[in-house]
Amino acid sequence: MSSEVANTIPAAENKQEETTPVDNAVVETSGEGKNESSPDTDAVNAQEKAEETNAASEDTKKETESAAAGSNNKSEPAPKCNVHKTNFEKDMIYLYQFSRTPLLPSLSPYCLKVETWLRLAGLKYENVDHKMRFRSKKGQLPFIELNGEEIADSAIIIKELSAKYNKDLDAGLTSEQRNVSYAMIAMLENHLIWIIFYWRAKYPDNVLKGYKVNLQHALGLRLPNSILNFFFKITFGRKGTKKLKAHGIGVHSAEEIEEFGKNDLKVLSEMLDCKPFFFGDEPTTLDVVAFAVLSQLHFLSKDVPYTLRDFMAEKCLNLVGHVSRMKDRCFPDWDEICTKLDLNAHIQKQEPENKEGKDGEMEKSNEQDNEVDKTEKELEKDKTNEKEISEENKEKEEAK
Repeated sequence: MSSEVANTIPAAENKQEETTPVDNAVVETSGEGKNESSPDTDAVNAQEKAEETNAASEDTKKETESAAAGSNNKSEPAPKCNVHKTNFEKDMIYLYQFSRTPLLPSLSPYCLKVETWLRLAGLKYENVDHKMRFRSKKGQLPFIELNGEEIADSAIIIKELSAKYNKDLDAGLTSEQRNVSYAMIAMLENHLIWIIFYWRAKYPDNVLKGYKVNLQHALGLRLPNSILNFFFKITFGRKGTKKLKAHGIGVHSAEEIEEFGKNDLKVLSEMLDCKPFFFGDEPTTLDVVAFAVLSQLHFLSKDVPYTLRDFMAEKCLNLVGHVSRMKDRCFPDWDEICTKLDLNAHIQKQEPENKEGKDGEMEKSNEQDNEVDKTEKELEKDKTNEKEISEENKEKEEAK
């Protein structure tokens, strides 16, 4: 914007500099035609010429300034909206995440983390059905849009919304508990999640089977699932392996990685102990993150083998109970979400028709029925007339 304005102003200034000498030249030329006049006349004429010159210069300056202002107005484009949801509702949180699956609201623990937190905090939000086409400016999912601004990264989203709406789930924790929570969340998000990602990258086919993913629905494409599944297995496995090696977890053997995962689950189980939630009777941010990660294990179909899931079910029963409590508390519409794959099952749907609309529809239906009856009667009448005419013609032929 500033560069466009800056480029326009010098152009106008140059125009003024070019125009004024031309006017002066015209004045000087017109003066030369009156050399034979008297000295008094010449003095008067010189004064008039000077006044005319000044007036012409002022007019030129005004025209130049007007032209420059017009150029500035033209050079200023309409303000651009930097969000996907341009017709947003004020203070509505628009969440961009992965599509639903029949077993789990989201295959991304980070997306599930944000949605779980939003529900616990009681904030108004709406999932945007973008078929996983959009990413944040950081190239991530999830991200949110709020009042025309984008906020990316699950941790930053929760931090920003907590401050804006005064919804700190950890407000009742002591300083020591906050430190423990921070360390445990780091273990979950920077270690255990990547152990799960390792399994997914190594067995992409089991990801589709284990979560019953329908890529046609998830991506909003018309290609056959067989083709989509084929490309998913190739790209997901290759990209996942690169990320795992870059992270560092991918350089270990399968046995070592499995042992890492079991150790993480043991630590979580011992910390939870017999409590309903990690720090007592009410869930905190740690409970939200743990639920989002452990759900990826717990809700994986039993038709697919996975040692870490079986270990949690057999050796860490309190973690299974924790997942169930968080599910019941935050997702009472879980079955509807997974059955209908509805991104916004939490939003009350408006009735498509009101009472007046139904009455009008009934009247319209009655009118259509009457028209049908009328048409049928006319057809019957025509058939009767045709029959009578046919019988008359037959009698005439017999008479002949």
